[in-house]
Amino acid sequence: MASRRPDAGADAPSWLGAPGRFGRWWLRHGLGPVLVRWWRRRGLRGRVTLIAALGLLVALIAGDLLLLNALRDSLTRSVDDTARSGAAEVAALINADRLPNPVPVAAGTVSIQVLGPSGRIVNVSPGADRLVPVVAPAQAAALANSATAIEVHGAPFDMPSLLRVAVVRAAGGELVIAAVPDSSAEDSLTVVAHALIFGTPVLFIVFVGAIWLAVGSTLRPIDLLRRGAARVTGAGVPADLPVPEARDEVRLLALTLNDMLSRLAAAQQRQRSLVSDTAHELRSPIASIRTQLEVALDHPAGQDWASTARDVHADVLRLAQLAEDLLLLARLDEQADLGDAGRPGELIDLGALACAVVARYADARVPVTVVLSEADDSPAAEVAEVAEVAGNPDRLDRMVVNLIDNAVRYAKSSVAVSVIRSGEWGELTVTDDGPGIDEADRERAFDRFARLDDARSRCVDDAGGAGLGLAIVRATAQAYGGTARLDAAPAPASGLRAVVRLPVAPFPP
Repeated sequence: MASRRPDAGADAPSWLGAPGRFGRWWLRHGLGPVLVRWWRRRGLRGRVTLIAALGLLVALIAGDLLLLNALRDSLTRSVDDTARSGAAEVAALINADRLPNPVPVAAGTVSIQVLGPSGRIVNVSPGADRLVPVVAPAQAAALANSATAIEVHGAPFDMPSLLRVAVVRAAGGELVIAAVPDSSAEDSLTVVAHALIFGTPVLFIVFVGAIWLAVGSTLRPIDLLRRGAARVTGAGVPADLPVPEARDEVRLLALTLNDMLSRLAAAQQRQRSLVSDTAHELRSPIASIRTQLEVALDHPAGQDWASTARDVHADVLRLAQLAEDLLLLARLDEQADLGDAGRPGELIDLGALACAVVARYADARVPVTVVLSEADDSPAAEVAEVAEVAGNPDRLDRMVVNLIDNAVRYAKSSVAVSVIRSGEWGELTVTDDGPGIDEADRERAFDRFARLDDARSRCVDDAGGAGLGLAIVRATAQAYGGTARLDAAPAPASGLRAVVRLPVAPFPP
């Protein structure tokens, strides 16, 4: 029968895990859960103050103890030096054979006993015991050899309760015992201890109060941020939060929150403007449909129902196009917010796409041509360089169509389309010779439902002038990591040049 293998921990002492087990038990039972819940309910100011107060209390107690010990050591060394100095003076008198009897010392300062080579007392100072030495001769010899001092109770010798005793050996072998009362050092220590007992709590309370005020002052900017956020919540309108003067993390937090609120306010304003402009654009076709139907219903006999149906159908198509444009803008905005993760698509030759779109404008009001470059206006069947970009073909096609439609509507005699590759960018340019747009209004032309005051009063698309054409162009470019802008046509010609830059897709290895 196989023997049973003993447990690896069977021989371990049971008390090794006792502190850990006791700590876990204490946290689960008794006052442990109560204290844990109490601590969790304290605020940040209270927690920081309590931790700082505990550390301060430990530091003050340790400082007091170190001060008392250092002072005790210093006073003891001073008393020992006094005793040793007195004994050395007496030994010098013995060596010079000039020691009188009794030994002359100031009363109450030091007591002297002189032991002969035999260990008996041969001379003393006034008031010193002549029969029993303060320390035994053997101990006195050891103290003389080690040049140290010891503490002796003086009550048996009718002297102060505590004495510091030092011994110096004379040249003839005599031992000079000097005993100095330690009462002055004890009195000094008592005075200092009383001062610490009463002063330390006062100092502790003062410092804890200062810590409480300092932590409150540090957290006050956070409270101001909270109040500002509460006002924003109550008003429902984003507003700037107070920014503290101190250049710390709270200031950075306030600046970040203000930037976020500014973006939210701008987004809220854009949303309101979009809703307002959309409602305005929808009102005209809806009003037209309603008017035509009401007239047709009021006078059915004399109504041309075919003509009415065509007019209503045109207005319905206008509404459908507006809804599709708004939906496209929403999808493009969502794709732009996703960044690189929202840019899937196939490789598209931007030059070939431009040529394909231009081919549809053979019957346009003005000629639309593709040119090799801005310096060369000669027609070309294809562009000079290949600029492949990644994107959705339908959306990029719609972007080019919007640009050409807008140019054709306002051009006087021609529209030129060019595609070039500039480093890591593919650049699509559509130039017309129309009235152009003032420089101050060119950026605003990309706004949704934009209205301009000059001859190009609307940046329109090809479905009825809702003011979303250039907005879709910019949203498409941004969705694929590009940009869109409006410039003046190159001199000496007049007109407008729309420039779209898209990142060129990297060639596969």
